[in-house]
Amino acid sequence: MKGVILAGGSGTRLHPLTRITNKHLLPIYDRPMVTYAIEALVGAGVTELMLVTGGTHAGEFFRLLGNGHEWGIDRLFYAYQEKPGGIAEALGLTERYVERDQVVVMLADNVLESSLRGPVDNFRAQEHGARILLAREDDPEHLRHLGVPELDGDGRVTRIVEKPEQPPSAFAVTGIYFYDETVWDVLPTLQPSGRGELEITDVNNWYVERGEMEYDVLDGFWGDAGESIDAYYAVNDFVRGSRA
Repeated sequence: MKGVILAGGSGTRLHPLTRITNKHLLPIYDRPMVTYAIEALVGAGVTELMLVTGGTHAGEFFRLLGNGHEWGIDRLFYAYQEKPGGIAEALGLTERYVERDQVVVMLADNVLESSLRGPVDNFRAQEHGARILLAREDDPEHLRHLGVPELDGDGRVTRIVEKPEQPPSAFAVTGIYFYDETVWDVLPTLQPSGRGELEITDVNNWYVERGEMEYDVLDGFWGDAGESIDAYYAVNDFVRGSRA
């Protein structure tokens, strides 16, 4: 299984902090944000990674990570996204690296408490399709700013709704996704959304419609440190408290 870490975007929700650097290089407690995603994947046995970034600070990732060996990575590759075009577009840049292997994609602003070993093993055993990770979120107001799955009576995902006014469940779709080789078939068919980007939710709903979407629910803390300034500091507070 190959790993992809997406660390692009303009980081507007963390302005003015991101006027001077990529948001994924901002500190979470005592080290850069991106290293938490690396730690999660390497800890789950995914040690061949490609990092996708863009903008004027892309070279800083190479200065930080180098060949990746210091961080437990066996082989580290880089890709450059010319301009923000959405998560799905960034994933498309990794096709020749992933080839026909299974891939786990992680947004670099995700910080979690539990191990990814279980979900990674579950996907390795999955014959085909995709898998997403969910986190329980009991605050409906927060869910209105996230992707939320609708589940049927058997607990299967029937659709994923972005920023729903009426959240169809108490779960958030985290920025961690697993795909088989058919993801390269759907990406070229996507149309830009209203904000001019290729949306990963459209990819996920393609698998949902085919009945090929599975999921795991994360235990413990999950935070999107790039969601807002408040979320960024909430993640910092959690990590600092857990290391105390």
